[in-house]
Amino acid sequence: MIGCIWEEFSGPLKWYINKRVANKEDAEDLLQEVFLKIHNNLRYLEDEKKIHAWIYTITKNTIKDYYRKNSRMPELTELDENISEHNPLELTASREIAACLKGMIHNLPEKYKAVILLSEFEKLSQKEISKKLGISVSAVKSRVQRGRIMLKEMLLGCCQLEFDSLGHLIDYEHKEETCRFCKKIDV
Repeated sequence: MIGCIWEEFSGPLKWYINKRVANKEDAEDLLQEVFLKIHNNLRYLEDEKKIHAWIYTITKNTIKDYYRKNSRMPELTELDENISEHNPLELTASREIAACLKGMIHNLPEKYKAVILLSEFEKLSQKEISKKLGISVSAVKSRVQRGRIMLKEMLLGCCQLEFDSLGHLIDYEHKEETCRFCKKIDV
């Protein structure tokens, strides 16, 4: 049975792991570790109809363990203008979430969009943003906070995010197939 599992799952699991682990050698090691766990625990699978979910749970947990052990949590990266042109195998969860955020930022009301872009991506201080936009520092502060809250609500409405104990993004899943902000990446 393990041979059949290897044939059916090795390709998709390799893609799944590569999508979440940037180092290709580590990703290969994790794939082998996943199949070792499958082999060692297959006898505990109670319902063969749930094998897909069981295998992906093992894979997801193996990836989480990898990040915990190595203290190398993926960070949200700066938004890349050409992010949709990257090879899906090279995209990490962080890059995919960044792509979602890009769409979300562009859908914010203009007054919030402007301060978020200036503070988060141009790294301007609130005082510099105040001068640039001709508004008070307290207005900048308020707009940044409200803009972040709006982005958080949009992101949590679209995706289920999973973080480690330090607040680093470990994994995510789209809640809906048709999120208007996120570009669906097919296998």
